[in-house]
Amino acid sequence: MAYVQEGRTTADPALYAKADSALRRSLKVQPRDNYQAETAMGALAAARHDFRTALAWGRKAAATNPSNAAAQGVLADAYTQLGRYEESYRAVQRMTDLRPDVSSLARASYTWELRGDIAQARTLMRRALESAATPGDKAFARLHLATLAQDAGDARTALREAQDGLSAAPEDAPLLEARARAHAALGHDRQAVADYTAAVEIVPLPQYLLGLGELQQSLGDTEEANDQYEVLRAHEKVRGASGEPADVDAILFEADHGAARLAVGMGAAAARERPFIAVQDAYAWALHRAGRNAEALRYADRALDLGTPSALFHYHRAMIRLALEDPSAREDLARALAIDPHFHPLHAPRARAALSRIEGTS
Repeated sequence: MAYVQEGRTTADPALYAKADSALRRSLKVQPRDNYQAETAMGALAAARHDFRTALAWGRKAAATNPSNAAAQGVLADAYTQLGRYEESYRAVQRMTDLRPDVSSLARASYTWELRGDIAQARTLMRRALESAATPGDKAFARLHLATLAQDAGDARTALREAQDGLSAAPEDAPLLEARARAHAALGHDRQAVADYTAAVEIVPLPQYLLGLGELQQSLGDTEEANDQYEVLRAHEKVRGASGEPADVDAILFEADHGAARLAVGMGAAAARERPFIAVQDAYAWALHRAGRNAEALRYADRALDLGTPSALFHYHRAMIRLALEDPSAREDLARALAIDPHFHPLHAPRARAALSRIEGTS
């Protein structure tokens, strides 16, 4: 499990191979009643974005030990990413009943965030912070409190939460990214670039590279932005060679900064394996960028089926509707900017411009 956690943090696939080897040896030594290894195999599959395999291992671990809260966490994560939301909510409830700790409360918070109840999501995440016993757990809770605030357009609260987390964990890359997003929303461009750069130096995850590149592009620093995009393309070559489905960031990057037709293929493969709302949204955007707007609208609608308050999802659907000359595009643009007027360094200004054009002609 230490290898799995380090692999998630560093994005080094070799660590997943080490985890797999250790777990298979454990299962060979103790093939029966080894719910710890079964749970860990599920967590490993989820880390590799193989959620069908994660679901199978989670079920096996839960059957071996029905009191195992961690197995319910594996089930919850797998059901969520497979688009089986009601089943994921039930697994989270079982996990919380068995062990109301940071891990279960954070998942419970996320179930309410998905359904649009940000107040309840925030309350549960505060409970997670109060129950956090280790510096890592406290940083995790602060990160999610910052993200909840940022995604609701409250950049000042997001900045405060991220700074509180970084005061105890100054080299926590996810918290650095959270603070970068808050600084960017508040117009603190220099600080935002510095935080993104620090996060990338710690671990060059695609989401950090994309965030930094798009911020630099929005500031007119085209050469610096292209440097980040080149590293992203190198990451994608490694991912493609492994045969793993593309993640959301890779699909959106290809749609916005690469080849739309390639993004469509990546999105289609990802949506088949992992029909989670964020994947549906990314696939919709790829289809739109390829000019296939009627198809795109179906997936954009699916991304918003749960009522998740995502400014980016509403913006994507708005632009698809605009391309289809659908007057309800105005509602999506207004909703995106109401949720978070600074939701993206490139797309938020485009949303304001599109809404101004619509209102100027009405």
